[in-house]
Amino acid sequence: MFLSKKASLRGKLEGDVTVLGPSEIGEGSILGIYTVVGYPTYRKIKGISPSLEAYDEVSEGAVIGESSFIRSHSVIYERVRIGKSVQTGHGVLIREDTVIGDGTVVGSHTIVDGRVNIGRNVSIQSGNYIPPESVIGNNVFLAPFVVITNDRYPASRRLLGVHIEDEAVVGANSVLISGIKVGRGAVIGAGAVVTKDVPPDTVVLGVPARPVMSRDAYDRKKEEYERGA
Repeated sequence: MFLSKKASLRGKLEGDVTVLGPSEIGEGSILGIYTVVGYPTYRKIKGISPSLEAYDEVSEGAVIGESSFIRSHSVIYERVRIGKSVQTGHGVLIREDTVIGDGTVVGSHTIVDGRVNIGRNVSIQSGNYIPPESVIGNNVFLAPFVVITNDRYPASRRLLGVHIEDEAVVGANSVLISGIKVGRGAVIGAGAVVTKDVPPDTVVLGVPARPVMSRDAYDRKKEEYERGA
């Protein structure tokens, strides 16, 4: 266990954890065993002695709001700001300069690869990949193994993030291509490859994804399914 003297720890620890730099852990929050908070970027640790003491000196820390639960083996880099009542699954990676809003869930083995803005009450299921410059609104649902990209012609030097607006739903194993916008309330079907902007309240399916119905029609089908009709 390594707990920085510069950190503010008002939460609870399951066991052996590492907290670096002036990190802040809110009241009522839980850090799972083998989690790391405040890990410094490679630019800072390149060339210095690889020790927790040295990393603690250069870390700018991370902030985790009250009543959050960071489950075991998760790594949260410096300059990450996590809101209240946020949960991660096991083995989550959240890179630097990411902001996550209150009430959001980040599923096991998800990678949030830095410089990402995630809103409130977002449900991110297991195994998602969310690259730099991504923006995700409030009340969004990302099913398992969604891949978001930020480079249309890899490996280029021009990164364009995907913007997913409030209330959108993204189905399992779908791929979102760099630079697109998913409109408010849109639905992306499982396995879709989305190469163009998706209008608000529109359902798209296929490879490449194309509109097939409205969100209202989707919601009616969902209600029928839930009733067993």
